[in-house]
Amino acid sequence: MSVSKVPMRDGYGKALLEMCEKGENIMVLDADVAKSTRTVWIRDKYPERFMDMGIAEQDMVGTAAGLALSGMIPFASTYCVFLAGRAWDHIRTTVCYNNLNVKFGGAHAGISVGPDGATHQALEDIALTRVLPNMTVIVPCDAEETRKATLAMAKKDGPCFVRFGREAVPVVTDEDTPFEIGKARLCREGSDVTVFACGAMVFEAQNAAEKLAEEGISVRVVDLHTIKPLDEEAVLAAARETGCIVTAEEHQIYGGMGSAVAECLAKHCPVPMEMVAVNDTFGESGQPQELMDKYGLNQAAIEEKIKAVLARK
Repeated sequence: MSVSKVPMRDGYGKALLEMCEKGENIMVLDADVAKSTRTVWIRDKYPERFMDMGIAEQDMVGTAAGLALSGMIPFASTYCVFLAGRAWDHIRTTVCYNNLNVKFGGAHAGISVGPDGATHQALEDIALTRVLPNMTVIVPCDAEETRKATLAMAKKDGPCFVRFGREAVPVVTDEDTPFEIGKARLCREGSDVTVFACGAMVFEAQNAAEKLAEEGISVRVVDLHTIKPLDEEAVLAAARETGCIVTAEEHQIYGGMGSAVAECLAKHCPVPMEMVAVNDTFGESGQPQELMDKYGLNQAAIEEKIKAVLARK
């Protein structure tokens, strides 16, 4: 599959611009990385809608909470690893405990941050955020879906977290592709096995499905962009109709999207399952694609897990 590549963070910035242009009641906060998160676009065009909080992620969350209490819809943005990690207590106790209408943009997620190394590679953030009561967690697959997710978050009451990477990734959706929070998107029909993927792994899953079709293996691919609330209906339908599941995500194998799917299956419809994820290790400095390949976050790894789960079916 050959498609154009665009950074997901561009979709986040575009959505914020759209809302500012429409005069919606939003305020954009950033922790001194506005160029990286694309909130610099708001700073330059709508400075009255922008607040640079400096390298003070916890303070940014507290300020966002105050803005929410005053009736604004704040979008607090910074590197994902510092937002979900360093500011977790403030997100938990100030925002989620009070069910405040604060939106979080976690940029530079995953191991594909590359040369910045393990300290900046957010591989635990899905686990950290989905465990919080009242929190919605979204992992879009490309720039267009990130744009739609950001717009949808503004319309949903309560805390919402969206994670997106730094690198340009293939755009596999378009303006007409449906997006609904909590509703998985079917990318490809299949009858032998289902791959649930999120983020950049959706493209890899689609490529794996195309390749395995040449071998007579029918792979259903589902973009599970909303991790919480999980689309249990889509998960259980896939389990019953295809009989086995593979999950693929740019996150630790523990506590992420794969764990959410496994929890659902264990309760309602246990079937053979395999996971493509970072296997309980920190990352390292390197080029993004080199790291994705080294840590098994690619088409080949998905194909391998599909064959492994089919052998157990």
